[in-house]
Amino acid sequence: MNDKENRFANLSFDEFRKLAKDQKLSKYERIGFPNHYRSDKEKYIFDDILTKLSLLEKESKYILDIGPGCSDLPQIFINYCQKKKHSLILIDAPEMLEQLPDAPHIKKIPGFYPDCPDLIEQFTEKIDIILCYSVLHYIFVDTSIFRFLDLSLSLLAPGGQMLLGDIPNISKRKRFFASDTGIKFHQDFMQTTDIPEVKFNQIEHNQIDDAIVMAIAQRARQQGFDAYILPQAPNLPMANRREDILIIRP
Repeated sequence: MNDKENRFANLSFDEFRKLAKDQKLSKYERIGFPNHYRSDKEKYIFDDILTKLSLLEKESKYILDIGPGCSDLPQIFINYCQKKKHSLILIDAPEMLEQLPDAPHIKKIPGFYPDCPDLIEQFTEKIDIILCYSVLHYIFVDTSIFRFLDLSLSLLAPGGQMLLGDIPNISKRKRFFASDTGIKFHQDFMQTTDIPEVKFNQIEHNQIDDAIVMAIAQRARQQGFDAYILPQAPNLPMANRREDILIIRP
């Protein structure tokens, strides 16, 4: 990871608010990504989301997008929801939300999720689809991950779906860079002959690993929900070291 990428590591909610106001940054850098990770790739990300959240193809659903940011992806999502007559709730920092369009099918809630008691009370068991994309690892650092999960599950209507997408799993990353494929990827990307340093069996502060991913799925299952750990489409920018969790209320 280079110095510019290090700038976007382990960002807090307040730090994202600062990024959102920085006019020197691109729309991708404002959501914590170097340009080459997201530029011209967010259409493919949305296509992958569509394959997992099957309810999106229906019409007139209630949808909650947690931390949409301000890049191309929320714009694509907003347009799609308008086409399908969905009602879309966006919750994020006000500095992010003000960069997204207003429309009759959109309800904007400025704030930090899940510290939003009014939303939780108003929409308990009423949300058909929850999307939380490229956000879970920040929530993991800022608040209780199980409180986030439990409150989110309480919002799902019968048959509802929640996608926790683009989760950086440090265990998956290590397995990849310890493999022949991962070593070649590293050497080609970094233009080096060095072998990436991989250390197993050590404390990884503020990192989501296999234990956390599986604990989320297990906790959801024990509360009566189906939960699946899914790979990303291979054409996504970090599919080799990130994965998704799909949770469905039967």
